[in-house]
Formats: sequence, structure tokens, C-alpha cells
Amino acid sequence: MSTVERVRSEFVASWHSFLRRRTAVFFTFFFPAIIVVIFGALVQTQPTGGGLFAEPKEYYIAGYLAVVVLFTPLSRVGSTIARHRDGNRFEKLATTPLTRGEWLLAHALVNVVVIGLAALLLLVLSLLVTGASIPLSASTLALVAFIALGVTLFCGLGALIGSLADSQDGVIAASNAIALPLLFLSETFVTPDLLPSWFQPALNLSPLTYFARGVRALTYSGGDWVLNLAILAVLAVAFFAVGTMAIPQTD
Repeated sequence: MSTVERVRSEFVASWHSFLRRRTAVFFTFFFPAIIVVIFGALVQTQPTGGGLFAEPKEYYIAGYLAVVVLFTPLSRVGSTIARHRDGNRFEKLATTPLTRGEWLLAHALVNVVVIGLAALLLLVLSLLVTGASIPLSASTLALVAFIALGVTLFCGLGALIGSLADSQDGVIAASNAIALPLLFLSETFVTPDLLPSWFQPALNLSPLTYFARGVRALTYSGGDWVLNLAILAVLAVAFFAVGTMAIPQTD
């Protein structure tokens, strides 16, 4: 059995496992919808007001997409690893030809598909509910690459969290403790000028910053999205490699 066949088999098994968890399926797609409704339709933007949500509504599309790209992979991959460890699955997997990298790749691909669909739903809702508009061109298709690389990056981080946490509850707690600061300190909803000047250089330390900057360049401000995509690609490879090494070979 080749690498492609092993990854495909694990992908199919993981995909059907996701579909059997109806609650997970529901909230995976309900979560982005409620985010748009709360922030886009209820809170709304006030470009002349100042403070939070003072930018045009198109500015926050990158933030909406960042929510699903960040939270879902961290919790799904981390919880899966913790669940596999509790069920002695890794001890069984160690007796098969499937490597840790292949296992994580298969699960990352499932997340790319799932979160890609959720991101598409979120993008459509953003346009319909908030009345935002985005420029359409050939470069707009690069959004697919940003989402795929962002999901892969946070799948790697989720694998690291799942390998270090001692339980599924620990995974959820650690994921939220990491994701919440990243979400609001990565040029998503909070603009850099609202932060202290001494802290602003630290925004470059967050991998989510490069996702937000690149997506915003494509959907709102224009500018150099290629550099942000390149940086995100390098970080995705690095986080995926670290996550792969962290996955336990045995329980």
C-alpha cells in the first residue's frame, strides 16, 4: 500500500467519523453563522465612530474567517489525539504501515475540507447579512490557499496540544487559552492602532497575523498578499512537522 493509499484510507475513516458526530457537524457550521449574525448584523460596524468595529465592514471578513481557521482545527485535532490515546489507538496504529505524518496529513485534509465549507458559508453570510462586498479577480482564488495553509498550521498546533495535554478536557482548556489571545491580537478584529505602541511589534509573532493580513489584502485593502502567503506556508510546514513529531507512537 502506497503513501497515497494509506492517507486516503485514513482520510475516509476520519471523514465518516466526523459525519457520525452530528453535534460536531452542526456546530462546525452553526458557529461561523452565529459569529456573523452577532458581530456583522447585531453589533455592526461604525466607520465614523472610533473604537472597536470602527472600520468598514469589509475589514472584518478576515477576522470572521480567522475564527473558524483557528478554533476548529485546534479543538478537533487535539481532542482526536487525546481520544486516541485514551483508547490505546496509537499502540494499534504503531503496528500498521501508517506513519505519524501520514496520520496527521489525513486528518489535516479532512479539516481543510470541513473548514473550507464552513469558511465558504461564512463568506456568503458575510456578504448577505452585512452587505459587504469583496473585489473579484483571479487572485481572489488565493483565499483557498490561505484557508488550506491556515488549517494545516493549526492542525499541527492542535496535534502538539493534544499530545501534551493529559485529557480531552485539558485539550479544550489549552486550546481556548491559546486561541482567544491569538484571535484578538493578530490584526483580526482589533486594529493595531488600538494597542499600545510597545506591543505592536509582537503582532508579527502570531501566525494568525499573516493569515489575517493576506486575506484582508485579497478581500478589502489590496496590497502584497503574496508575501503573507509565503510566510504562512513556511509556518504551516514548521508547525505540521512539530505536530507530527509530537504525536505519540505508543500510548
